[in-house]
Amino acid sequence: MKINVLENTPSVLRFTLSGADTTVSNSLRRIMINSVPCFAIDRATFYENTTSMFDEYIAHRLGQVPMLTPTKGYDENDEIVFSIETEGPITLYSKDLKSTDKNVRVANEAIPILKLAEGQRLKVEGKAIMGTATRNAKFQPGLITYKMKDDGTFEFYIESFGQMEAKEIMSKALSIISEELKGLYKELEK
Repeated sequence: MKINVLENTPSVLRFTLSGADTTVSNSLRRIMINSVPCFAIDRATFYENTTSMFDEYIAHRLGQVPMLTPTKGYDENDEIVFSIETEGPITLYSKDLKSTDKNVRVANEAIPILKLAEGQRLKVEGKAIMGTATRNAKFQPGLITYKMKDDGTFEFYIESFGQMEAKEIMSKALSIISEELKGLYKELEK
Protein backbone atom coordinates (compact mmCIF):
# COMPACT_ATOMS: atom_id res chain seq x y z
CA MET A 1 0.00 0.00 0.00
CA LYS A 2 1.12 3.52 -0.72
CA ILE A 3 -0.12 6.88 0.60
CA ASN A 4 0.28 10.17 -1.26
CA VAL A 5 -0.59 13.24 0.85
CA LEU A 6 -2.50 15.91 -1.10
CA GLU A 7 -3.28 18.34 1.75
CA ASN A 8 -2.13 18.42 5.36
CA THR A 9 -3.39 21.25 7.60
CA PRO A 10 -4.43 21.05 11.26
CA SER A 11 -8.10 20.75 10.26
CA VAL A 12 -7.90 18.83 6.96
CA LEU A 13 -5.96 15.82 5.73
CA ARG A 14 -6.41 14.62 2.15
CA PHE A 15 -4.49 11.70 0.72
CA THR A 16 -4.71 8.93 -1.83
CA LEU A 17 -4.32 5.29 -0.89
CA SER A 18 -3.20 2.88 -3.57
CA GLY A 19 -2.61 -0.86 -3.39
CA ALA A 20 -5.64 -1.43 -1.15
CA ASP A 21 -9.12 -2.69 -1.81
CA THR A 22 -12.52 -1.39 -0.74
CA THR A 23 -12.62 -3.50 2.45
CA VAL A 24 -9.34 -2.02 3.72
CA SER A 25 -10.37 1.52 2.82
CA ASN A 26 -13.79 1.19 4.41
CA SER A 27 -12.32 -0.39 7.56
CA LEU A 28 -9.91 2.53 7.93
CA ARG A 29 -12.73 5.05 7.45
CA ARG A 30 -15.02 3.29 9.95
CA ILE A 31 -12.29 3.08 12.61
CA MET A 32 -11.61 6.82 12.22
CA ILE A 33 -15.31 7.62 12.57
CA ASN A 34 -16.34 5.15 15.28
CA SER A 35 -13.32 4.22 17.38
CA VAL A 36 -11.13 7.29 17.87
CA PRO A 37 -11.95 8.54 21.39
CA CYS A 38 -12.58 12.20 22.18
CA PHE A 39 -14.18 14.31 24.90
CA ALA A 40 -17.79 15.51 24.82
CA ILE A 41 -20.23 16.70 27.45
CA ASP A 42 -22.24 13.61 28.32
CA ARG A 43 -24.32 14.68 31.34
CA ALA A 44 -25.61 18.04 32.47
CA THR A 45 -26.92 19.10 35.87
CA PHE A 46 -29.18 22.15 35.89
CA TYR A 47 -29.27 24.27 39.03
CA GLU A 48 -31.30 27.08 37.49
CA ASN A 49 -32.98 27.46 34.11
CA THR A 50 -35.49 30.24 33.61
CA THR A 51 -34.94 30.34 29.83
CA SER A 52 -37.65 29.32 27.37
CA MET A 53 -35.68 26.15 26.47
CA PHE A 54 -36.03 22.76 28.13
CA ASP A 55 -33.07 21.37 30.08
CA GLU A 56 -32.79 18.46 27.62
CA TYR A 57 -32.52 20.80 24.64
CA ILE A 58 -29.71 22.79 26.26
CA ALA A 59 -27.94 19.60 27.38
CA HIS A 60 -28.06 18.32 23.80
CA ARG A 61 -26.59 21.60 22.51
CA LEU A 62 -23.77 21.41 25.08
CA GLY A 63 -23.00 17.84 24.01
CA GLN A 64 -22.48 18.97 20.42
CA VAL A 65 -19.71 21.46 21.29
CA PRO A 66 -16.34 19.93 20.26
CA MET A 67 -13.84 19.67 23.14
CA LEU A 68 -10.07 19.66 22.74
CA THR A 69 -8.85 16.13 23.40
CA PRO A 70 -5.17 15.98 24.39
CA THR A 71 -3.04 13.28 22.78
CA LYS A 72 -1.88 11.71 26.06
CA GLY A 73 -2.66 11.61 29.75
CA TYR A 74 -6.43 11.06 29.61
CA ASP A 75 -8.67 8.00 29.36
CA GLU A 76 -12.31 6.95 29.59
CA ASN A 77 -12.25 7.26 33.40
CA ASP A 78 -11.59 11.02 33.38
CA GLU A 79 -14.41 13.51 33.94
CA ILE A 80 -13.95 17.19 33.16
CA VAL A 81 -16.57 19.63 34.47
CA PHE A 82 -17.72 22.58 32.38
CA SER A 83 -19.87 25.23 34.01
CA ILE A 84 -21.99 28.20 33.01
CA GLU A 85 -23.67 30.76 35.22
CA THR A 86 -25.17 33.72 33.42
CA GLU A 87 -28.13 36.09 33.20
CA GLY A 88 -29.70 37.70 30.13
CA PRO A 89 -29.86 39.57 27.99
CA ILE A 90 -26.95 37.69 26.45
CA THR A 91 -26.11 35.28 23.68
CA LEU A 92 -24.36 32.33 25.25
CA TYR A 93 -21.40 31.05 23.22
CA SER A 94 -19.18 28.01 23.61
CA LYS A 95 -16.43 30.31 24.94
CA ASP A 96 -18.62 30.85 28.02
CA LEU A 97 -18.18 27.19 29.07
CA LYS A 98 -15.60 27.25 31.88
CA SER A 99 -13.51 24.09 32.20
CA THR A 100 -11.96 22.63 35.35
CA ASP A 101 -9.02 21.43 33.22
CA LYS A 102 -6.93 23.89 31.18
CA ASN A 103 -6.03 21.15 28.66
CA VAL A 104 -9.60 20.08 27.94
CA ARG A 105 -11.61 23.07 26.77
CA VAL A 106 -13.88 24.05 23.90
CA ALA A 107 -12.28 23.66 20.49
CA ASN A 108 -14.23 26.50 18.88
CA GLU A 109 -15.20 29.47 21.04
CA ALA A 110 -17.66 31.00 18.55
CA ILE A 111 -20.44 28.39 18.61
CA PRO A 112 -23.76 29.97 19.67
CA ILE A 113 -25.58 27.85 22.25
CA LEU A 114 -28.53 29.90 23.47
CA LYS A 115 -29.98 33.40 23.65
CA LEU A 116 -31.20 34.57 27.03
CA ALA A 117 -33.75 37.38 27.28
CA GLU A 118 -33.79 40.07 29.96
CA GLY A 119 -33.83 38.52 33.44
CA GLN A 120 -33.52 34.91 32.26
CA ARG A 121 -30.93 32.90 34.20
CA LEU A 122 -28.99 29.75 33.50
CA LYS A 123 -26.73 27.82 35.85
CA VAL A 124 -25.56 24.43 34.63
CA GLU A 125 -22.63 22.03 34.97
CA GLY A 126 -21.77 19.60 32.22
CA LYS A 127 -19.53 16.58 32.70
CA ALA A 128 -17.33 15.76 29.73
CA ILE A 129 -16.08 12.21 29.35
CA MET A 130 -14.01 10.49 26.72
CA GLY A 131 -15.98 8.21 24.44
CA THR A 132 -16.31 6.91 20.91
CA ALA A 133 -19.01 7.31 18.28
CA THR A 134 -20.07 3.69 18.80
CA ARG A 135 -21.73 5.06 21.95
CA ASN A 136 -22.98 8.39 20.58
CA ALA A 137 -22.28 10.51 17.48
CA LYS A 138 -21.21 13.47 19.66
CA PHE A 139 -17.93 11.58 20.23
CA GLN A 140 -17.14 11.49 16.49
CA PRO A 141 -13.87 13.39 15.89
CA GLY A 142 -14.51 14.53 12.35
CA LEU A 143 -15.96 14.11 8.90
CA ILE A 144 -14.23 11.23 7.11
CA THR A 145 -15.01 10.21 3.55
CA TYR A 146 -13.31 8.50 0.65
CA LYS A 147 -14.04 7.98 -3.02
CA MET A 148 -12.64 5.50 -5.48
CA LYS A 149 -10.90 7.13 -8.41
CA ASP A 150 -10.76 5.79 -11.96
CA ASP A 151 -7.21 4.47 -11.47
CA GLY A 152 -8.30 2.26 -8.55
CA THR A 153 -6.88 4.47 -5.81
CA PHE A 154 -8.95 5.80 -2.94
CA GLU A 155 -8.96 9.49 -2.14
CA PHE A 156 -9.58 10.14 1.56
CA TYR A 157 -10.82 13.39 3.07
CA ILE A 158 -10.54 13.90 6.84
CA GLU A 159 -11.90 17.12 8.35
CA SER A 160 -11.50 17.50 12.11
CA PHE A 161 -14.31 18.96 14.17
CA GLY A 162 -11.60 20.55 16.33
CA GLN A 163 -11.03 17.98 19.08
CA MET A 164 -7.66 17.03 17.53
CA GLU A 165 -5.78 17.61 14.31
CA ALA A 166 -6.92 15.66 11.25
CA LYS A 167 -3.54 13.91 11.08
CA GLU A 168 -4.00 12.80 14.71
CA ILE A 169 -7.36 11.18 13.85
CA MET A 170 -5.58 9.09 11.22
CA SER A 171 -2.68 8.27 13.56
CA LYS A 172 -4.99 7.15 16.38
CA ALA A 173 -7.03 5.02 13.98
CA LEU A 174 -3.88 3.24 12.77
CA SER A 175 -2.84 2.59 16.40
CA ILE A 176 -6.27 1.13 17.15
CA ILE A 177 -6.09 -1.16 14.11
CA SER A 178 -2.59 -2.27 15.12
CA GLU A 179 -3.69 -3.09 18.70
CA GLU A 180 -6.74 -5.00 17.48
CA LEU A 181 -4.60 -7.07 15.12
CA LYS A 182 -2.14 -7.86 17.94
CA GLY A 183 -5.07 -9.12 20.01
CA LEU A 184 -6.27 -11.25 17.11
CA TYR A 185 -2.80 -12.77 16.64
CA LYS A 186 -2.65 -13.66 20.35
CA GLU A 187 -6.02 -15.40 20.12
CA LEU A 188 -4.95 -17.33 17.03
CA GLU A 189 -1.79 -18.54 18.81
CA LYS A 190 -3.87 -20.15 21.60
